[in-house]
Amino acid sequence: MISIEEMADVLKLLGDKNRLTIVALLNEKELCVCEIVDLLQTSQPNISQHMRKLKDGGLVKETKRGQWVYYSLNVQDKPYIAEILNRIPSQKEKIQSTICEENDCCN
Repeated sequence: MISIEEMADVLKLLGDKNRLTIVALLNEKELCVCEIVDLLQTSQPNISQHMRKLKDGGLVKETKRGQWVYYSLNVQDKPYIAEILNRIPSQKEKIQSTICEENDCCN
């Protein structure tokens, strides 16, 4: 059972627009940092800082493939996050219009 304090910490992480957007994007698919940079139109250091906070908060996990790090959601142990994700507007169109599979920055 999660404590109110733990839940407040996680919800505080999601209170930032960029982090909430990142979680919504990762709800659609696993993404590389460079893809998130393109999607949010911000700097790589800025995204890396947000990803570190999300990782430290246990909301995302990373997988290293070659020189690239891919992020995915890690919320199986947080069912209340699934409820939030059900309410967040889909980011599928944004991903499809921004990321071209053939011109992937991570390949």
